[in-house]
Amino acid sequence: MFIQARSVPLKIDYIGNTASAVVSRSVPLKRLVSCMKIIKDMSGASINRSVDSGTENQRRAVQGIIASVQENGDRAVREYTKEFDGVQLENYRVSQSEIEEAFTTLDPEMISIIEEAADNIRDFHSKQKRSSWFTTNEDGTMLGQKMTPLDSVGVYVPGGTAAYPSSVLMNVLPAKVAGVKRITMVSPPGKDGKLSPGVLVAAKIAGVEDIFKVGGAQAVAALAYGTESITPVDKITGPGNIYVALAKREVFGDVDIDMIAGPSEIVILADEHQRADEIAADLLSQAEHDVFASAVLVTNSSTLAESVSSQVERQLSSLPRVDIARQSIRDFGAIYVTRDIEEGIDVVNQLAAEHLEILTEKPFETMAKIRHAGAIFLGRYSSEPVGDYFAGPNHVLPTNGTARFSSPLNVDEFMKKTSVISYSETALQQNYQKIAKLARLEGLEAHARAVEIRFDKEK
Repeated sequence: MFIQARSVPLKIDYIGNTASAVVSRSVPLKRLVSCMKIIKDMSGASINRSVDSGTENQRRAVQGIIASVQENGDRAVREYTKEFDGVQLENYRVSQSEIEEAFTTLDPEMISIIEEAADNIRDFHSKQKRSSWFTTNEDGTMLGQKMTPLDSVGVYVPGGTAAYPSSVLMNVLPAKVAGVKRITMVSPPGKDGKLSPGVLVAAKIAGVEDIFKVGGAQAVAALAYGTESITPVDKITGPGNIYVALAKREVFGDVDIDMIAGPSEIVILADEHQRADEIAADLLSQAEHDVFASAVLVTNSSTLAESVSSQVERQLSSLPRVDIARQSIRDFGAIYVTRDIEEGIDVVNQLAAEHLEILTEKPFETMAKIRHAGAIFLGRYSSEPVGDYFAGPNHVLPTNGTARFSSPLNVDEFMKKTSVISYSETALQQNYQKIAKLARLEGLEAHARAVEIRFDKEK
């Protein structure tokens, strides 16, 4: 029997022979003496959290902001920037001198690191790009698919008190690889009326020319509908707070959006041979993101489970964001102890995590059995932050179990596929009567006549 110490914040569940796991969201884990459970319903395994969809007052506020920006343009943007960001800006376009200042302010080594990360991200995404294709048949028919980049994209980068150069690279570079000609970036200014040097350096390295110091719902509205300063775009990507998320929902349909992402999450599948201290560190790398972040270990080893749980508690205390990480671990952290790794794989597929680390004796063989994950990290030297910042794959990933049907942000998101059809006279002669019959089956007489008129002139 495994007993969880009162001071250990992680929940530990045992999974039996036909069992599955459920993450408890309601009981504070630190109160539990024993968390051992045998849960027999495999469909219950979940890391889903209630994603904040906003209150009615928040939705109405966002709708009002969007309407005001549509009507008043730059004036509305300036007023909202003063109200919400506490800074008055007459001209909120980032100047060339501000970009130059950012390069002189940021440490040269950090600039070099950002450049190298950008090279890795660009190289990875260049392998995703698809070409147009065409095929011909003996009867003269030509069919194909024409690939066309979007004309314009808007990228939202969180800002204010935080700085996320990685968010710039991950959103901009796939669009650049796709061939998008015009990319506009928006980010809320700090109290000094400026953007973070790291964000500006990353934007310049990624090739963004139009950068604006504006955030919140007003920034999304400006990207979607345009102002005197900002030309409207066709698609908006990038994370933000609840007001940004609600604004993206409101404008969707007039423009495309990437996704409404939920809080971050990590699942680690580990066997008995792995290091508890490294696993704990990787779990905490996601827990420090947000109080709603979820960090989960799935293992076949009760010994490893106990060691990781102790390591998490030990490492928590020294983190700068200890309060956030502790609440995340307490409310949405879990350790599942399964009968064997095969059962662990079943649990992992049920969870469909944003980030999945595989720490097993043969990780590539294990990976072949994984059906659902946003990104997979193989082996102890592929810690999740490697993918967040540097390796090259995108860190904009499906969350909250949506990896069952969604993919990471990629080059395809910034391209359109257009079908191309060229039928020869011979091909239509052979098939027009079949086409006409299908049209009449659906009650569409004009469709039928449109193909018949080319051959049945007497009709």
